[in-house]
Amino acid sequence: MLPFLGWLKSMSPRDARADLIAGVSGAVLVLPQGVAYALIAGLPPAYGLYAAIVVAVIAGLFGSSRHMVSGPAAAISMVVFGTVSTLAAPGSPEYLPLVLALTFMVGLIQLSLGLLRMGALVNLISHTVVIGFTAGAGVLIATSQLRHLFGIELGDATSFLGTWWTLFGHLSETSWATLATGMSTLLVAVLVRRINRRLPWMLVAMAVGCGVAALLGGSGAGIPMVGALSGSLPPLSLPPLGFDTLRSLGGAAFALAVLGLIEAVSIARAIGVRSHQRIDGNQEFIGQGLSNLVGSFFSCFAGSGSFTRSGANYDAGARTPLSVIVAALIVLAVLLLVPDVTAWLPLPAMAGLIMVIAANLIKFSHIRQILAVSHEEAVILVITFLATLLLPLEFAIFAGVLVSLVLYLNRTSRPRLVEMAPDPEHPELGVRNAERYQLTQCREVVILRVDGSLFFGAVDHVQSKLARYNGKHVILLGTGCNFIDIAGAEMLEIEQQRLRDNGGSLSMCGFRKYALEVMERGGFLERIGREQYFHTAEAAIVALRESVAEAHRGHDGDPAECADCQLFGPAGMGPGQGVRLTPPLA
Repeated sequence: MLPFLGWLKSMSPRDARADLIAGVSGAVLVLPQGVAYALIAGLPPAYGLYAAIVVAVIAGLFGSSRHMVSGPAAAISMVVFGTVSTLAAPGSPEYLPLVLALTFMVGLIQLSLGLLRMGALVNLISHTVVIGFTAGAGVLIATSQLRHLFGIELGDATSFLGTWWTLFGHLSETSWATLATGMSTLLVAVLVRRINRRLPWMLVAMAVGCGVAALLGGSGAGIPMVGALSGSLPPLSLPPLGFDTLRSLGGAAFALAVLGLIEAVSIARAIGVRSHQRIDGNQEFIGQGLSNLVGSFFSCFAGSGSFTRSGANYDAGARTPLSVIVAALIVLAVLLLVPDVTAWLPLPAMAGLIMVIAANLIKFSHIRQILAVSHEEAVILVITFLATLLLPLEFAIFAGVLVSLVLYLNRTSRPRLVEMAPDPEHPELGVRNAERYQLTQCREVVILRVDGSLFFGAVDHVQSKLARYNGKHVILLGTGCNFIDIAGAEMLEIEQQRLRDNGGSLSMCGFRKYALEVMERGGFLERIGREQYFHTAEAAIVALRESVAEAHRGHDGDPAECADCQLFGPAGMGPGQGVRLTPPLA
């Protein structure tokens, strides 16, 4: 519960020096990012620095990762803006209190999940949903900055389609000085990143943007400025938590809490792989929850882990979260001692930087991989991406999860029944995939391997498949069956009776212990017939020998169609010749 006690006790002077250097490097990175993310969230720049101080320190002290840096994050900031801007206009007296209430609720949900040991919850949100959502958030962030980049007043247009539609209708009003400032900043940022990602590209690009704005006349030429910081400590605040506020923000708070946890845990694990540190997901939940909960009382908006700052922190040689505390103290010093540092910062320059940040949220390599590998995953990606652009952001996450769940249930409700047969060329391998290896089955016996679970959702599909083998002897291999419920066991009982009534039978072998226990406790094994269950496929085949021989004798002795039977004909595999079960992917 108090992970900071561990690294404080083990810290050496060498560790402290390394953390001090990493902290200075982190402060240089977080200063422009904090300002940028506050603007994305629709807040004055100082609030981004408040979050970079309070949220970062609390998460560093109570999280399990020694290198992850928390605080304002791009996608989280966009969700904050997208949620609260539907209830109050940015800059209005109602906007900030709603942001703080949302942050409080997010922190409370995250902390509760951590205390309840529900760290596995993030595993229910697929990687594809996160990729689609963050890509959509990146496009939305870039779209939100168009008004600042072009210097066009777009009125109340805040939606994706509304912003673009209004922009095209007002292109003639473009401020060319503003556009030149923003584009020069954007191009320099891209160029510096291309040359060397370790360089402070944001600061370099911002310096160029300030220079271009000054050459073009600055505010006198109509170029808007960010404005000075407050020059004070993060003010204490009390989030409004009335019933109407809780009701209007509840759904968004849960979605934002889960998204923040996914980002934080994913980043912590990624950095943990490099640092060889094992991450405690539940403790990370607690750290993130406390950081947002406490932050809401210090005028902070919701934050999460930052991959950029975390990676830079580790690369700079950080050993413990002391580096995060050092960075926060430097940011606090800037906030108190040089609050005018942003007074001459052009707003279009910040828009250019934010667009580069937004582009980084779109993981093109992951998207190409998803589109190339899986049709189902591609559908999830596209639907989540479009939902992010066109729906309220909290619903976009739920839409992606819902589509993932529907496709998963559709897939699990259609387990494969794979026809198997002995391979005469490789008898030592036992039964193999008949279609893949072009093997023929006995006319009277079919061997089927179940690849999937036999649960209520799969019953109809499996029954329709088994109906093709009416009157035959079916041997069902359970090596690929991970789960069976009462409905699945009832289905096996029904199919045994149906096949028996038509002159066939159902034999089972290779099912796992759990499946057998379900059938045993429910009395299904007794009703199906204990004599129909075998430990191996060979034993099931031997038990059917007499029944099948009887059927063969009905074909005028030994007809040619049965001469090549791989089970019972002259070329067949008799007892002791090693008919074995094969793995599910054989």
